[in-house]
Amino acid sequence: MDTAVSTPSRVTSVLPARRLDVAGRAHVDYHAVLALAWPFVLNSSVQAILNLTDTWFIGRISTQALAAIGAVYWLVLVFVLLLGGVGIAVQTLVAQANGGHRWRRAAQAEWTAQWGALLTVPLFFAAAWAGPLMLHPFALEPAVEQQALAFWVPRMMGAPIGVALWAVLGFFNGIARPRVTLSITLLVAVLNAVFNQVFIFELHMGVAGSAWATNVAQLSGWLVALSLFLGARTNARFHSRLMWRLHPGRLLRQFLLGFPMGLLYAADLLGIALFQIMTVRLGSVDGAATQIVMMMTSIAYLPAVGFAMTGTTLVGHSIGAGDKEWAMRLGNATIKLCVGYMALIGVFLAVAGPWLLPWFVSPADTHAADVVALGRTLVWIAAGYQVFDGLNLGSGLALRGAGDATVPAAMVIVLSWFVFVPTAHALAFAPGQGYVHFLPQFGLGAVGGWLAALLYVFGLGTMLFIRWRSAAWKKIRL
Repeated sequence: MDTAVSTPSRVTSVLPARRLDVAGRAHVDYHAVLALAWPFVLNSSVQAILNLTDTWFIGRISTQALAAIGAVYWLVLVFVLLLGGVGIAVQTLVAQANGGHRWRRAAQAEWTAQWGALLTVPLFFAAAWAGPLMLHPFALEPAVEQQALAFWVPRMMGAPIGVALWAVLGFFNGIARPRVTLSITLLVAVLNAVFNQVFIFELHMGVAGSAWATNVAQLSGWLVALSLFLGARTNARFHSRLMWRLHPGRLLRQFLLGFPMGLLYAADLLGIALFQIMTVRLGSVDGAATQIVMMMTSIAYLPAVGFAMTGTTLVGHSIGAGDKEWAMRLGNATIKLCVGYMALIGVFLAVAGPWLLPWFVSPADTHAADVVALGRTLVWIAAGYQVFDGLNLGSGLALRGAGDATVPAAMVIVLSWFVFVPTAHALAFAPGQGYVHFLPQFGLGAVGGWLAALLYVFGLGTMLFIRWRSAAWKKIRL
């Protein structure tokens, strides 16, 4: 891919986002980077809107329903990431194949992921069945647990569709056609809003209706995206209609690459899921306020993912073209964009967050005022870690483009499970509360848990950036 723009003072290069000045020195072409990034950013922004839409609809039901979703929302993503890693690896494999002009290999990686998604069906059905066994130890209020399971079961049953959709969108991201991904995501977001209204309120399905709305919207998006993958334009270059046969060896290798990629994010989200379950255990007000602020921070988090995913594609293309030094420079550039953007969003959250909170609760709810009051404190804490979340996102997805996932996943497991979760438990619960009693307990409630999150993101962003700058990923061969 050549995204450089030719002018009298700029010489084009075969490497992505690279320009040569009149003296022949190479520079990162930020104009080209941003030209590729904006569909990624818009795509992630639409995903943020989709998440906020779900939160808004569920908030119309009750504070209790919102707390129930908060108890399982991230846990759903944990299972999707763990079981669906074969789809997550698609963007990396396709980007490197595309950079090396190995067109059929790119299409084969996509078909391998589709086979992998099909093979996850029994695993997700087992996870749906095991929902009560997983939630029971957390001793949630019976009514909250019942609503959480009403959401959990249909979401797990429909999760293979999400894995298949991620995979085909990863293909278009990997070949630097994020506008296709943006169009599909917009379609899914609109359909999700429509189906939320229909299933939750018109068909009176409650929180289960929100899960089914997501499933049907994703199925629609997958069908459209797959038709584009098999279309004449894509088939002409990548032979997408010919590469459908399953190769067990490639499936295994793609799973072994994708599993640590999924584990990296799953380990992070599992810590967040446990943290949210703790806040729900504290009470519906703490759980609901935490869920709302989590969704509000996605306004910052998901658009920054767009900048970071640009890094995945550009780093992958550069490595596929045989220039790892240029991959390092492009990774550094996208990390800077992530950090700068997140700094601005941190300021936005601090200033505008308190004014937005009332939109996510029903005025008729008796706990609405308490949820808003607590949320105003939590959103300030969340604003404080946005810069380091930029380091986390930018570095993590640049490493993903290089195929470096095992060591970063180990870093996340240690920081999330053995630092963040115990610290959140100690700070949130008072003596006699919580799940274990050998830790000190300071009783700061949801505020304490969010302070632990701030410390965690600071450490995670720093460690992943150090890993990227170490250049250990240059020794990896896919």
